[in-house]
Amino acid sequence: MLAIIGGDPKRFRPYVDLFHRAFAQLGKPVQPLGVHSPGYVADSDEQAREELWPDYKQMRDRIGAERGWPAMGRQEFAREADGGALFVGSPETVARKIAATATALRISRFDMKYSAGHLSHAKLMRSIELYGSKVIPLVREMLASPS
Repeated sequence: MLAIIGGDPKRFRPYVDLFHRAFAQLGKPVQPLGVHSPGYVADSDEQAREELWPDYKQMRDRIGAERGWPAMGRQEFAREADGGALFVGSPETVARKIAATATALRISRFDMKYSAGHLSHAKLMRSIELYGSKVIPLVREMLASPS
């Protein structure tokens, strides 16, 4: 598993290529590879971002302080949601981002870390529901059909 918590997931492609080369050099079949990244699914992109932002910022700032990172601003949050490692939005948006990441990194598994800070249980349960009932089927459909 590649734990991708910041930046464009595609920047991990050199690690994936190395992984594949190592198996080829050993004459072994390539083992499955996956990505683990934070995310949150709601009925719309706007709702997902508005609900996630305050709790994600609080969690990210706490972890960042331990690691010497500056506080997260709203623009950084938007960059991570738009093209970074934060899989946040409507089911369609999150599915498109997962499918793009799966294709770019040749992964066979994606794990979404859905808890972030103090999001309410009801919001987390709704996110899990949407992930299972909408996102996963959409990703499977997107990956099954040629682009």
